[in-house]
Amino acid sequence: MSFFQFFVWGAWLITIANYWFETKQWDAVKFGAIFSTLGLSSLFMPTLMGIIADRWINAEKLYGILHLLGGLVLFYLPEVENPDSFFWWILLAMIFYMPTIALSNSVGYSVLKSNGFNVIKHFPPIRVWGTIGFIIAMWVTNLSGNKALAGQFYIAGGAAIFLAVFAFLFIPKCIPNKDVKSNNNLIDLFGLNAFKLFTSSKMAMFFIFSMFLGAALQLTNMYGDLYISEFKNVPEYANLWVVEHSTIIMSISQISETVFILAIPFFLRKFGIKKVMLISMFAWVLRFGLLAYGNPADGLWMIILSCIVYGMAFDFFNVSGSIFVETTTDSSIRSSAQGLFMMMTNGFGAILGSYSSGFLIKNYFTFENGLNDWYHIWISFSIYALIITVLFAIFFKHKHVEIDTNLIQH
Repeated sequence: MSFFQFFVWGAWLITIANYWFETKQWDAVKFGAIFSTLGLSSLFMPTLMGIIADRWINAEKLYGILHLLGGLVLFYLPEVENPDSFFWWILLAMIFYMPTIALSNSVGYSVLKSNGFNVIKHFPPIRVWGTIGFIIAMWVTNLSGNKALAGQFYIAGGAAIFLAVFAFLFIPKCIPNKDVKSNNNLIDLFGLNAFKLFTSSKMAMFFIFSMFLGAALQLTNMYGDLYISEFKNVPEYANLWVVEHSTIIMSISQISETVFILAIPFFLRKFGIKKVMLISMFAWVLRFGLLAYGNPADGLWMIILSCIVYGMAFDFFNVSGSIFVETTTDSSIRSSAQGLFMMMTNGFGAILGSYSSGFLIKNYFTFENGLNDWYHIWISFSIYALIITVLFAIFFKHKHVEIDTNLIQH
């Protein structure tokens, strides 16, 4: 389940830019809107589907239904010939897909607990298979010659429908809680009481910076593969293996994730959450800077190093941020607080990053021949990450205390 959960995503997320710009030759600003669908759907669907699974429908059945519907939409995407229509169809696909990430965790926890397993000990090795699935999907799309073609959506759609059938037939039942109190008000029901965390200056500052850093999280997913692919327009790089198999090179980023997950407990114990998050932010500065100066020949080491740095940049922020929320909020709003963290990063942050990057690239970093000025794009992203890093270091106040690493989950 974990493998195919992220295989569905990895089959198109990194390569859709090639389909958009090379095959369809659509507008850059509208492409930014495409990635905003991840944020828009993350604002409400995971919470809504979680409520339904908790109260009315078995989680594994709802999980299967959503993947079935999402797979059908992915199969239809190649038929869409208008970028505006494509936005609405990809939004529909994300409305079905994004809640399945949370549901896959819920199903995993439910199955493990019902069979007497320790969730903290046994869930992370299972979740790692999701990252492996993402990597394999990227390789399949690239090696099959579909990184700029509609085939990437057929690969993703087929995996989604397979996963739906698998859920219906093989995933153990996750029965809704029939004992939910009927006097819950709407604020409690939807977890809106977590917003009271904004009354704490420290938490408010944390969530605001989470949003701004969240804006940077999807930038290399949006543009990384396209960046390497466009080197084919430079004669000295045109026929290099790296350019033709750019998706495989970018998958080093996901491979790096699996390594840095293991390093998080040590860094948290040694440096504390604020310094770990600052390390993550500096890693983003380095990630973008290396891409600015790299190339597929003598500068290939910079691109590869940027992919390795990505594991630290991504995991150190997401996991340490989640632990910070876990260890500084009341247990009665723990899930809601985690949902708020995800909403600020994957919701508002993703929307901010998608639209602003699309606007800037279209208006300031596109040459007259339609190609992108990648050097200044990555330098601008790097400066943005550096500004966020400096401001976070100045304004976010948090004293390091010893952290129980048993709390760490991914």
